Amino acid sequence: MTPFAPGGALPAPYLTPGSSSFADFVGVFRPDLLPGGRISLSTLNATASTAAGSAPPVAAPHGTTIVTLTIGGGVVMAGDRRATVGHLIAARDMDKVFLADEDCALGVAGMAGLALELVKLYQVELEHYEKIEGTALSLEGKANRLATMIRGNLGLAMQGMVVLPVFAGYDAGPAGGPGRGRIFSYDVAGGCYEERDHHSLGSGSMFARGALKKLWSPGLTADQGVRVAVEALYDAADDDTGTGGPDLGRRIWPSAAIVDADGARLVPEADLAEVGTAVLTQRHDSTGSAR
Repeated sequence: MTPFAPGGALPAPYLTPGSSSFADFVGVFRPDLLPGGRISLSTLNATASTAAGSAPPVAAPHGTTIVTLTIGGGVVMAGDRRATVGHLIAARDMDKVFLADEDCALGVAGMAGLALELVKLYQVELEHYEKIEGTALSLEGKANRLATMIRGNLGLAMQGMVVLPVFAGYDAGPAGGPGRGRIFSYDVAGGCYEERDHHSLGSGSMFARGALKKLWSPGLTADQGVRVAVEALYDAADDDTGTGGPDLGRRIWPSAAIVDADGARLVPEADLAEVGTAVLTQRHDSTGSAR
């Protein structure tokens, strides 16, 4: 978009009434700037008509694995730090867990570059809505808005450039009632589904989910929730080459966020180092049992 019209005035797009969605604004006036707007209709049709498996894979970093679990009055989200290209490690310290705003967190798996772009666009989307409307979206409104943005990426997903997030936030509930953490998962077409208790995403999700079933229990504290999340990622890394576990030698630990009545916050690296070291020590000392 042109920054200013002749004479220094704002161009017409900035003065045209519309919705409070920043993504919709960009989609109308400069759709090429959106991830899903960079694929032409002819390319999309050609992709749809291509036989499965005949298109060459896209050689770009992919990120996994994310785990999310409810705790007493909130939710914990954690992710490993590894990104891969095929069987090669492209990055060992990629962040995949982010704060979407002061009340919710977002974890992403899939095409790394598009995933990070989606996160930034979503953060701007929530901030833009609040500035225009003077109030924040409800938690379900935030979850549904993210679903719409994922649906806009369907064209790229059909080319194999898939991005899938998991979204979690704190729902204060009715006035005077107890608040709780809520988890939402998505499919590539933008379907939004609320998960109960816990959820995992990415190539190591099957192994992480098995660990969560054994380790999760209702009413966990925030510290206990972080410990369960790190253990689940450790188990996923033990069986999935795309997932990186706690790396004692390089001092690389999973990233994690806590969302509760006090807001959303990232867990300090020092705390994650302490938890990761404790998990490694326990597994090393557990001769003949869980390792």
